[in-house]
Amino acid sequence: MPLALKRITVPRVVREYWEESRAPRYSLLFALPLLLLYEGLAAVLDAGQPNGIRNGADVMLRQIFVAVSGRYAPIVFGVTVLGLSIWFVTRDLKRTRAPLEGGVFATMFAESLTFALLFGTVVGTVTAHLIHPHLATAWPLGRWSLAHAGLTPPRMLPTHAATSRAALGMIGRQSTATRVMLSLGAGLYEELLFRVILVSAFAVSFRVLFGWRTWVAGMAAAVAAATIFAAFHYVGPYGDPFRLDSFVFRLLGGLAFSALYLTRGFGITAWTHALYDLSVLLG
Repeated sequence: MPLALKRITVPRVVREYWEESRAPRYSLLFALPLLLLYEGLAAVLDAGQPNGIRNGADVMLRQIFVAVSGRYAPIVFGVTVLGLSIWFVTRDLKRTRAPLEGGVFATMFAESLTFALLFGTVVGTVTAHLIHPHLATAWPLGRWSLAHAGLTPPRMLPTHAATSRAALGMIGRQSTATRVMLSLGAGLYEELLFRVILVSAFAVSFRVLFGWRTWVAGMAAAVAAATIFAAFHYVGPYGDPFRLDSFVFRLLGGLAFSALYLTRGFGITAWTHALYDLSVLLG
């Protein structure tokens, strides 16, 4: 007689946290420190310098506003980002009428930190099996997580710090404050551009133009946005030299961030990305 399958019951506190942490009142407010820290550091580092360094996704978004509003672009851009965030948060607070809980934010940070620590190992291992399957089985899991940048052959892979420095190129020669600023900007603006904006735009376009089902359009949108996200890292004066393994790593990373965004919301995804980049840039 077959054994009856027991239904797994998720504790109520876990279900509530899962939903609340995705809500705008928590997700967007959780991402707010990234915005403030990034813009604050950028302002300090840009002082007295004619051409300051900023995250590439931030620059791309600002160029859109420059085309529309000219010299007032920085003000329009800032007002738009903050204005929309305040509107979403305020609407969510009015809908729930529930007070914000500090414990939710603390748990969200712990969750983001956990994802960030796992990211390189998991995505790096999958990349290794795809690019070098005959070598991946012979190397320990942790060593393969170091191949994320793809700038040294796996057999020459020494340490995480050495590989990270090799991958950073010109960015790796910047000051610590600049690298911290770029990491925070990557978490905030790359997730805003490549996940929130591009995935949504592609999904809507695929549904309208081709009549695809929602889930098909969503998967195709995630792949398209992840491909652009990967290629983005090889463009411009601070771009990396192209390597197939680093491209595959970033493609898979983009898909992983898309999945995280769809399941855990913008705030946790942005912090996961920022914390991971911090571990690489400061490693």
